[in-house]
Amino acid sequence: MKRTIIWILSVVGMGAFMSLVFNIIDRPSTPQTISVSGECLTSAPKDRIAITLRVTTLDKNAAKSMKLATDKMAQITNYMKSLDVKMQTTEFDSYEKSEWNRQTQQSEKLGIETRIAVEVSTNDMNKIENILNTFAGEDNVYTENLRMFTSAETMKPIMEKCLGTALENARERANALVAPDKKSAGKLLSVSYGNVSHGERPYSNFRLMAAKGVDMSESIDTGGSLVMKDTEITVNVSAVFEIK
Repeated sequence: MKRTIIWILSVVGMGAFMSLVFNIIDRPSTPQTISVSGECLTSAPKDRIAITLRVTTLDKNAAKSMKLATDKMAQITNYMKSLDVKMQTTEFDSYEKSEWNRQTQQSEKLGIETRIAVEVSTNDMNKIENILNTFAGEDNVYTENLRMFTSAETMKPIMEKCLGTALENARERANALVAPDKKSAGKLLSVSYGNVSHGERPYSNFRLMAAKGVDMSESIDTGGSLVMKDTEITVNVSAVFEIK
């Protein structure tokens, strides 16, 4: 009887041991990995020109202030439609405007000010010139924020290519790091994109504007520059590769 019990326990123990061994063998090993960063520097041409037209009206009567602003903006909008440009309203506000009186040392109500602004963009500088000349000197109309930029349609393929270049740069860096061990970067396990930036470097361009006949009256606020250089793009990625 004792021999039978000992034999059974031995069989059970051996089974448990073999099960443990097979579990260790079947358990997948954790792959070795390497984390690296990659960068890409490129540029995209500025293919759009934009300007903001702002209507500002002031009146004691709120309804009249609003009507003066909307009527003037309707006039601007109708003209823009004839030019076939893109328009987007960026501001629509009406509020009580006050001014500090130094003599009485009190804030005095001036009336209700209404502000409506629309951003106009095109790929044709001549159209911007027409807009500037048409509304130069118009009462309650101000032109501001004249600039050039890269459209989303132009930016998208350039950005996608730059992201691919940054990832290739990361793989090359990983290969260089593991090469002394006679290994290489294998499967891409994860990647994250960060610090995607578009840089602009403005420079004075009033001579070009003057040559094109753009009115440089006080109502025009370009921020002192019209950026003509390409848009600079910087992309950084963090990637994890399997080491093989």
